[in-house]
Amino acid sequence: MTFLLRTAHEKDLEALYRMAKGTGGGFTNLPPDKPTLKAKLARAARAFARTEDTLVPELFVFILDDTQTGRVHGTCQIMSQVGTELPFYSYRIGRITQHSKELDRTFRAEMLTLSTDLDGSSEVGGLYLEATERSAGVGKLLARSRYLFMRAHRGRFADRTLAELRGAIDDAGNSPFWDGLARRFFDMSFRDADEFNARRGNQFIADLMPKHPIYTALLSEGARQVMGQPHISGRPAMRMLENEGFSFQNYVDIFDGGPTMIVDTDRIRTIREARDAPVTALTPAGDEPPTHILACGRLATFRACQGRVADHGDGVSLDEEAAELLGVGVGDVVTCAPA
Repeated sequence: MTFLLRTAHEKDLEALYRMAKGTGGGFTNLPPDKPTLKAKLARAARAFARTEDTLVPELFVFILDDTQTGRVHGTCQIMSQVGTELPFYSYRIGRITQHSKELDRTFRAEMLTLSTDLDGSSEVGGLYLEATERSAGVGKLLARSRYLFMRAHRGRFADRTLAELRGAIDDAGNSPFWDGLARRFFDMSFRDADEFNARRGNQFIADLMPKHPIYTALLSEGARQVMGQPHISGRPAMRMLENEGFSFQNYVDIFDGGPTMIVDTDRIRTIREARDAPVTALTPAGDEPPTHILACGRLATFRACQGRVADHGDGVSLDEEAAELLGVGVGDVVTCAPA
């Protein structure tokens, strides 16, 4: 257990760029473009430096370090409030029922409507973990540590949280959903549109897409099949989100048709089950699996790791390895969430 989740710094640019190049496309929040990533780190630095616990549009970027090797293996982000500086567009899947007396038949049609219903929400995203570490159980640390950060700074986040999952993309990097819908209105490939969106936002979608509902029966079979489905690599992430209380509520990404998962922030499992407790004792490190995700610190000093915890009522005992990672000792307060 040598993995530590910490806040990102300017020095992490090269590591972020390396991971961005390994995403395979479709990661709008982690584009393989150094100027964009550098701007993200600068924006995150401003967010971590602001001390007021009030809700404004901010970006928080985190890094997963292996403290034994010094290598960065993962990253994740939190957007405190989307859709305030630029609209947050989604397609809402809806249905309309019509009846013909002459034919004595009822027709039900499915439609996609361009929507900004989710404006004002917080968003968790930008999660990437190198493939070599995905079997080590650190994916949960990377994902769930964000909720502990939100709990520790609750006033800086909205009452609703969403997560956009990457949609289906073929081996050539093409999106069946994009090709079956948006490409008919834009003279650009999915890759070009995704790159443009990552650098300059998706206002061009609203400018050029039709504003009236689109009947899904008019789309290609390939586009309909992937609508609301995550990329194969995103299925474990979808299960983790569902375990936290997120659900699919018929909103999909306007580029690749991936599902948008939504939850009331205070109903996120990790936030509900976490508790703050003083460390009353340290125990020797062992080979037993971790029992909790642990966090301490605020803003730029926030950090999280996995560890073994025993609850003693008036406090908790913590294994020495986790205590060293967090930089805490007896008498310090840690946040504990069951693994």
